[in-house]
Amino acid sequence: MTRFLLIRHATTDSVGKRLSGRKEGVHLNEAGLEQAQQLAQRLNHLPVSAIYSSPLERALETAEPVAQALNLQTCINRDFLEIDFGNWTNLTFEELQGQQEFQRFNAFRSCTRIPGGELMTEAQLRIVQGLEKLCRRHSGETLAVVSHADLIKSALAYYAGIHLDLFHRLEISPASVSVLEIYSDTARILLVNHTGELRL
Repeated sequence: MTRFLLIRHATTDSVGKRLSGRKEGVHLNEAGLEQAQQLAQRLNHLPVSAIYSSPLERALETAEPVAQALNLQTCINRDFLEIDFGNWTNLTFEELQGQQEFQRFNAFRSCTRIPGGELMTEAQLRIVQGLEKLCRRHSGETLAVVSHADLIKSALAYYAGIHLDLFHRLEISPASVSVLEIYSDTARILLVNHTGELRL
């Protein structure tokens, strides 16, 4: 068994307003930096043996205080990179709401390709394969993985047997922790969207 702490990056000025996607230069704001410090305090007593992160700045800035608290080095892993939002990258949600293709994407995630970007099933496969690779490398260990809301939702949906078209029923807040255990023959989801003190 390998236990994963799936962590969404802390908040930025774009959260809830703009679809940042893979745009570079999106940093944590003041509230996000505080969330990242609080996250480090929440996790510093846990037996985490490695921390992996999406390469985007907002994820690395969330991972770094945790890594320092646990005396670890952050390992960048592109399997946990944000979805490629293609032509929608950096548009506001107000701009996107009027686009029929965006409405279809949200209603029919499993089969709607983002213009110039990924299919949700491709992104889901990417994170699941990334987690499975880490299972083979870190059997019996607890790992922290800092990623993005939709990636974490898609991983939890996969292991819970939830169809991608229904994954909006899962909520993943900034700086939240979801706990997933992967075994050779099954998986268990212990926590989803947890923002308080962790006792594992």
